[in-house]
Amino acid sequence: MRLMTVMNFKILPVFRHRVTNVRPFCRNHQPNYKELSVDVRPQFRRIKLNEYHGIFTKNIHIRRQTAAIISIRSFATKRFNDKDSSNGNNEDDISDPGSLPATVVVPEVWPHVPVIAINRNPVFPRFIKLIELSNPILIDLIRRKVKLNQPYVGIFLKKTEENEAEIVQNLDDIYPIGTFAQIHEVQDLGNRLRLVVMAHRRIKIVGQILEELPKPTHEMKLTFPLLNATIHVPVDDSVSGGKPSRRLLIRKKTENKVPESVQKIEESSTPENKVTEGVQEKVEEKITPPTDTTAQTGTPQPILMVEVVNITHEKFRQTEEIKALTQELIKTIRDIISMNPLYRESLQQMLHQGQRVVDNPVYLSDLGAALTGADAQELQQVLEEMDILKRLRLSLALLKKEYELSKLQQKIGREVEEKVKQQHRKYILHEQLKVIKKELGLEKDDKDAIGEKYRERIREKTVPKTVMDVLEEELNKLNFLESHSSEFNVTRNYLDWLTSMPWGITSPENLNLQQAIEILDKDHYGMEDIKKRILEFIAVSQLKGSTQGKILCFHGPPGVGKTSIAKSISRALNREYFRFSVGGMTDVAEIKGHRRTYVGAMPGKIIQCLKKTKTENPLVLIDEVDKIGKGHQGDPASALLEMLDPEQNANFLDHYLDVPVDLSKVLFICTANVIDTIPEPLRDRMEMIDMSGYVAEEKLAIAKQYLVPQAMNDSGLSNQQISISDNALHLLIKSYCRESGVRSLQKHIEKVNRKVAYKVVKKETEKVDVNENNLQEFVGKPMFTHDRMYEVTPPGVVMGLAWTAMGGSTLFIETRVRKPSTGKKSEGTLEFTGHLGDVMKESIHIAMTVARNFMIREDPSNTFLIDSHLHLHVPEGATPKDGPSAGITIAIAFISIAKNQSIRQNVAMTGELSLMGRILPVGGIKEKTIAAKRVGVNCVILPEENKKDYNDLPKYITDGLEVHFATTFEDVYRICFAPQQETDTVHHQNPLHLDISPPQSAPLLGKNTG
Repeated sequence: MRLMTVMNFKILPVFRHRVTNVRPFCRNHQPNYKELSVDVRPQFRRIKLNEYHGIFTKNIHIRRQTAAIISIRSFATKRFNDKDSSNGNNEDDISDPGSLPATVVVPEVWPHVPVIAINRNPVFPRFIKLIELSNPILIDLIRRKVKLNQPYVGIFLKKTEENEAEIVQNLDDIYPIGTFAQIHEVQDLGNRLRLVVMAHRRIKIVGQILEELPKPTHEMKLTFPLLNATIHVPVDDSVSGGKPSRRLLIRKKTENKVPESVQKIEESSTPENKVTEGVQEKVEEKITPPTDTTAQTGTPQPILMVEVVNITHEKFRQTEEIKALTQELIKTIRDIISMNPLYRESLQQMLHQGQRVVDNPVYLSDLGAALTGADAQELQQVLEEMDILKRLRLSLALLKKEYELSKLQQKIGREVEEKVKQQHRKYILHEQLKVIKKELGLEKDDKDAIGEKYRERIREKTVPKTVMDVLEEELNKLNFLESHSSEFNVTRNYLDWLTSMPWGITSPENLNLQQAIEILDKDHYGMEDIKKRILEFIAVSQLKGSTQGKILCFHGPPGVGKTSIAKSISRALNREYFRFSVGGMTDVAEIKGHRRTYVGAMPGKIIQCLKKTKTENPLVLIDEVDKIGKGHQGDPASALLEMLDPEQNANFLDHYLDVPVDLSKVLFICTANVIDTIPEPLRDRMEMIDMSGYVAEEKLAIAKQYLVPQAMNDSGLSNQQISISDNALHLLIKSYCRESGVRSLQKHIEKVNRKVAYKVVKKETEKVDVNENNLQEFVGKPMFTHDRMYEVTPPGVVMGLAWTAMGGSTLFIETRVRKPSTGKKSEGTLEFTGHLGDVMKESIHIAMTVARNFMIREDPSNTFLIDSHLHLHVPEGATPKDGPSAGITIAIAFISIAKNQSIRQNVAMTGELSLMGRILPVGGIKEKTIAAKRVGVNCVILPEENKKDYNDLPKYITDGLEVHFATTFEDVYRICFAPQQETDTVHHQNPLHLDISPPQSAPLLGKNTG
């Protein structure tokens, strides 16, 4: 059964054989009866009442309304009949989601359409487009329109391609001109809806309208006394009087008016008429027919439905210009189709519509634009153009551009195809040539050639048997592997490394002592200890007749020439030189190599060294061995143990090669700044050679013999253009470069040469004489203006000597009374500052105990150290300090403040103090002595047990120094407070003694008192 609602009047029953559903028939009504026409409201349905069959079709009430119903024309695409209504299904459901009811004719006017906003290209009339929707609101709207037999949509192009939303929020987001399209096919894909639409004409948006949404249905009870039956019919909220839900529209609200003719018909329909027909209907629920209304709102809402009007092109005449443009369009289309057959499909779509394109400029202009791949804005311009002449010109311009693009594409395609053909032909010919040569015996297989190459490499080498067995096994394995497999490349790479090793190859060594001495002296000044050790190595090799690898370690401050002397040694011994640094290394694979199972595996550094030097006896410099790291990949320092152990390195096993390699002939030289950070097992395998810092005399000699000539050569200057006096160099060393090495001195000399070169090139002068008077002009103001902090030490201040990784330095100990004594007998206190380490703090407490006991014995009446509150400070508080060697210096400072007497001037001391007053030996005697002489100290106090270390110092270091060796604290006291006492001065006799004791106390960080 259907319920048909006409305007706002009573519901009229129309029955079929089966009552299936109740739904509104007419959704909208008009302000007056005359406006119920095709042009104004095409969405009303046209239903012929005589098509309904059943016992109630003779109802007089229904026949009286036939004229009013038929006058409301509609463009519904399918009429209702008994066959359609007898299936028993809900009429709102689409039995076949892939099809629609067959249309009779596309309406000429359809003012209300859903909006489908698209990206990329607009749709031109007479073209079919496939559209997929995923927005549930839009999908629901399209489904409802299809169910209502209104399969029409408006397709509009978005103004920005970045907008991916299917529902636009504002009319400004889309172009106002689009196309009216009919839905030909619907494919329901669940959460997506696929539409096949056919565009028909151009339309323009004039406003946004409101569309009602379906609400959940309620049941309505209908009673038929004549049939003695009661029927429960579902009806939606709009019919049952519920408040309809609406979407907001940008359109003014209209009043619902009922046509007078329809009103008269309704008034004539009385309950008596129904009774005369034998039908009495009792409606237990009040029903209000739904209406389509519009409203205004200030809140922006999504654009779902719009009101549109048809737009047509301007009238035109078939002028000669239009004919010429038409012919040119046809010619260009033919050219494009001949180049690219893909365009034929688009042309076939137009021809299938039964349109004559050739003599129709309107359709031809649309076809030309649709065939191109132009920008969306250009195509939209064609769509919006109403002047046919201008539209033809726009389409022709786009077609010409597409034609040129097709020609370029065809050209590129031909070139690529020709190139591929040539490469393929060349490959085929090469393969045929290989087969022919192989048949004639003129060429071997690739694998045979590779195997022959590897055997040729080891033919002149003395390869150990174990290595030869592995080599043959890998060569046999290579013959059974495919050349394109990954295992083939891994095996080939392994054979490359294995056959490139210098098995049994050594370079001839220089065993001439005199030649070695000349090379070493030419490259470096001083370094007598290292030079003597290398000469001893040559002498042993000469007597033995063979050479044996050694492991040496040069340790000293930066800039003293540790790395450069290693290169000179390689020249003196005529050995190949290879250097690698282990500073910061955290991966064991850098030393031992990677396993072959890893992608990109390669051997360790020492195997790479042997391959590069092509000899088994190179000189390998391992730089910065004290700065080696430790990470989660292992401990590289432990990996060095096997390589640097003379008892094990004859059969060194690399992870990659996995065969024994002899390293016993390699001379290893390691460099370090501090030996305390080197692991003890590794340090035990190396022979330590100390390289102390340089004194001023050594720096001056190095500058004159090496640094100045090298800087002149690097700057392109000659002796006729620059000269640097000795006084200038001495001032440079004293006031600018006080470090232990000569790196800073080299930088300053290079700076002087650069400035002189600038003046010479600028032609300010032809020659520059650099002396102490104009030195500031080149290097700026002096960095060091005073030699030491105190020229005259006051009471409580004593100069000590410290050792650091940068060399030796002087260190002052300052003591002062923190607050005056109150006169009461109380234990004094001690406070100390200066970033001191734990060992140095312990030394302070020991020194205080020794000083108190000494003062009680020497002067019982002096209780200053017992009662007073003292503060001890070590200057340069930002530098960490630690070590026991400042013990005697601190104790003398306490005695000086207690006696309120300054000690002897120009005295510096070092030594560890025991609790019983004994003076224990310390390390770094050479560095400390150099530091004392650098600041102008002429008296040095050292422990008695360090006498042997002092005797090993060169004469130029000890000249001008008064040295005292103390055994007990009393000896130090007598020297500091009795300047006229005779002292035991030690004169240096053997400046090249090799047995130099290493420092026994090392710094934790920076400067220390060790």
